[in-house]
Amino acid sequence: MPNIKSAIKRVSVIEKKTLQNNMIKTGYRTAVKKVEEAITAGNAEEAKKLFVDATKKIDQACTKGVIKKNTAARKKSNLAKKINALVA
Repeated sequence: MPNIKSAIKRVSVIEKKTLQNNMIKTGYRTAVKKVEEAITAGNAEEAKKLFVDATKKIDQACTKGVIKKNTAARKKSNLAKKINALVA
């Protein structure tokens, strides 16, 4: 446990930021799972609507620094491929 005042503050700030990052991470993971569930159910219209929301959540996670830029691009690309395969 830190004794110095600035170190104590850093611990509390890191805990808050960790909670925020986990909220963002679980939010985008949930959005991706919803899209994949709609795809497996064969519901193309719902999958397209959910894809827009998932893309937004992935981009937010990317701009906040929770995931890297290439990871965000890969996840969006994979979802788009699955939706296009379902529609075609």
